[in-house]
Amino acid sequence: MENIICMKWGTKYGANYVNILAGMVRRNMTRPYRFVCFTDNGNGLHPGIEVRPLPEMELPGDLPERCWKKLTVLGEKLADLEGRALFLDLDLVILDSLEPFFELPGAFRIIRDWDFKERLVGNSSVFRFELGKHADVLEYFLQHREEIWTKYRNDQHYLTPAMHTKGILEFWPDAWCRSFKRHCMKPFPLGYFSPAVQPPEAKIVIFHGNPNPHAVINGYIGKCGFRSVRPTPWVKDAWVE
Repeated sequence: MENIICMKWGTKYGANYVNILAGMVRRNMTRPYRFVCFTDNGNGLHPGIEVRPLPEMELPGDLPERCWKKLTVLGEKLADLEGRALFLDLDLVILDSLEPFFELPGAFRIIRDWDFKERLVGNSSVFRFELGKHADVLEYFLQHREEIWTKYRNDQHYLTPAMHTKGILEFWPDAWCRSFKRHCMKPFPLGYFSPAVQPPEAKIVIFHGNPNPHAVINGYIGKCGFRSVRPTPWVKDAWVE
């Protein structure tokens, strides 16, 4: 039984994002799995989704949102889950089978960040790890938070070198996880005339920052007009419950 997990806190994403993610997973998994959402508000989630309380982590109220709460999944005990887990962000689109993400060997795998190819920086939108085996990474963060916040911008900038230090850092094949902004959108002004491209071989497309998946289905124009997307049928077809 594989574990596929996600997290939802605050009001940035509604329950529909979790429900749609669960639907995309269901259509792209054949092996037995559990889909578990760790959240501070389970209202509106479909009955088939396992809902667990968001693991506690005290953070200063004035700290910018940098997804530090994701690190709590590394705790010694994560609810009643055992084995290994594939973590998925809510703001992504699954285009192909997730089976290879479980077949590829390795103790820890994460996306290699597209903007820092020359450095050991990952993107934690999709990562797989062994449950309960990396509590030391979480504990070090909790004991050295102030130092880490000055050195690392967000969770993934800390998580990647931490796993490298443990000697288990491995990246997904580049073609599997692509960025909507980097690999799909056309540069200004071409975005006004040409649709976003579906990357060949991509299994997951990541929507980091803006725009989000729901925004590009019918077309999107950013605040200053430099970032634009025509209606994107392939996102509309995939991003459904």
